Amino acid sequence: MVDYEVTVYTTDVPTATTFNNVFIKLVGTDGESERKWLVSFKGAASFVRGAVSNFTVSCPASIGKLILVELDKQSLLLFPKDSWFPANVKVKSPEGDTYNFPVYRWITDSEVHRFREGKALRIFDDNHHLGRYSREQELNQREKDYRWHVYVEGIPHYMKTDNPLSLPCEVRFSFTKTTEFLYTASTGLTELQLKGLVDCKKNWTDIDDINRVFCCKRTEISEYVQDHWKDDDFFGYQFLNGVNPMLIRRCSALPHNFPVTDDMVFLRGQDSLANEMKKGNIFLCDYKRLDGLKTNTINGKKQYLMAPLVLLHKTPDDTLMPIAIQLKQTPAEDNPIFFPTDSEYDWLLAKIFVRSADFSEHQLNVHLLRTHLLAEVFAVALLRNVPMVHPLYKLLIPHTRYTLQINHLARLLLISETGVFTQFAASGGEGMMTLLKRSLSSLTYSSLCVPDDIAERGLEDLPNFYYRDDGLRLWEIIHGFVQGVLSYYYKNDAEVLKDSELQKWIIDIFEHGVLSQTGTGFPQSLTTVDELVKFVTMVIFTCSAQHAAVNSGQYDYGGWMPNTPISLQLPPPTTKGTTSEATMLKTFPDVNTTAQGMATMWLLSKQSTDFVPLGHYPEDHFSEEIPTKVIEDFQGQLHILSAAIKVRNKSLKVPYTYMDPTEVENSVAI
Repeated sequence: MVDYEVTVYTTDVPTATTFNNVFIKLVGTDGESERKWLVSFKGAASFVRGAVSNFTVSCPASIGKLILVELDKQSLLLFPKDSWFPANVKVKSPEGDTYNFPVYRWITDSEVHRFREGKALRIFDDNHHLGRYSREQELNQREKDYRWHVYVEGIPHYMKTDNPLSLPCEVRFSFTKTTEFLYTASTGLTELQLKGLVDCKKNWTDIDDINRVFCCKRTEISEYVQDHWKDDDFFGYQFLNGVNPMLIRRCSALPHNFPVTDDMVFLRGQDSLANEMKKGNIFLCDYKRLDGLKTNTINGKKQYLMAPLVLLHKTPDDTLMPIAIQLKQTPAEDNPIFFPTDSEYDWLLAKIFVRSADFSEHQLNVHLLRTHLLAEVFAVALLRNVPMVHPLYKLLIPHTRYTLQINHLARLLLISETGVFTQFAASGGEGMMTLLKRSLSSLTYSSLCVPDDIAERGLEDLPNFYYRDDGLRLWEIIHGFVQGVLSYYYKNDAEVLKDSELQKWIIDIFEHGVLSQTGTGFPQSLTTVDELVKFVTMVIFTCSAQHAAVNSGQYDYGGWMPNTPISLQLPPPTTKGTTSEATMLKTFPDVNTTAQGMATMWLLSKQSTDFVPLGHYPEDHFSEEIPTKVIEDFQGQLHILSAAIKVRNKSLKVPYTYMDPTEVENSVAI
């Protein structure tokens, strides 16, 4: 007889404990053990949360190199079925070899579950018939568990599920995440109900009254915004370092529908647009995707959403200042171009309409489509096509954490017929789906790759652009990490080409993410190691850093409603000189619309206590020495970047923290 020393690790998370009987079978190249009931002196405590328990499995002879383990649990008469979350199983063979089997899966039933040895294997490396069979069975089950579905024609497909409890256990929120999410959501609305704001359909009559909404929920930046939201320099700053840094681009020629002349913006003829454009000092934000959208009706009143064009000028002291705003796309007498020299409320209202337009462009295109919906496509394609033993699965699975459930909740609570966005945003309802379709049709692969995007928008040398500075550095660090891991497994381009699981993953993304639109530039196959590294870098960056950049500051910049109105209920002035503070207050959304918007932004900006920062991997999916070392180097570089960002931020009036690696979550989890 020979003995195999087996150690079972149960994850240290709430509800991970099982009191059921646990059984194991070891499978090797030369045979397999009997199915063994795991019993130790610990008794019922063998598989409690955080437990590490040792067992011996005896075989008549050596079963060779271990390929996989089979685990199952059976309930006792007095104990009902429960959920168990083992972390991994380690086995020391009689030959002295140690094998590691990553699990990190909830086992909720009494079925047999197979887990492969920790060494990553591509499909053409998997030579043993039992290994290939296990791989095939795993993907067959995943195809049943993770099914594509169409939410609305023309936007990315999603995972079909009826409710959060119908999601597979391994992709659901943790107990901690669920509890905190529900608590934050319920307490925010309860506070507003107690103040009588949720059901108040009246106009604001005094701007100071807006302080009543969440007067206790403030951040340093939200307070700065409240003090400076009217300032032109802060208005310009937000295009660079607010929640939507994705629209601004350098302007080398004015659009034909934006007839700004030199004498409009350069008084006394001290300069010209042509000269300033040559110097690279003129920038444009064009909200053309919003043109002609059908707007919402809220509290029985038609809402208004413009499609502005905004011209900005970089001054000699490197400040980005707005110099002209046209609120509709088509020039006309009743569509005046507004300037800083206009009356106080003409100019302020023009900026308010821009900020409201930016809310819809940001939330639906930049935030929902370009991070949440794409992250779900990346995750479902991975789970359907790539088994746990594959290096790509090991690399990407931490960056899918909670994404499927948070997106389900977004569809249920935000963009459904009764969702907050549908009911209370100017672009809610029919306009929302139109904008999402337009956004997908204009999406490009290069715009998701930060170095390419910054170059295409001509923003390489624009001063004080911290999203760019931090984003490019993060991209470089993530790219080096991905290259270090994947080049260990893929030594040449031919190996990428012949990996059928990898190719199925990329074509699934092309078909279900960008709906087979070749104009997006998304690859339909991966032919080189460099292409693979770049695409995987884009996936990780999108799911972590990019989402943090466009999500985490929502309450900072939207917690003071006048800076980011989710809807406006008067049209913009058609002639100048007709506005006042009273006009502005009547234009702002009603009290209940304001309250709902601010409560939602508070919820979506709230970090969970089980937040996992970028580069932290509580689950050890890799066991080989080189990938493990690459992860350590990755973490070291992120630490250095974080320290540099913190030093820089000390000297800024408005610190830019959203892409500090310690503040970036590994996945789209909120």
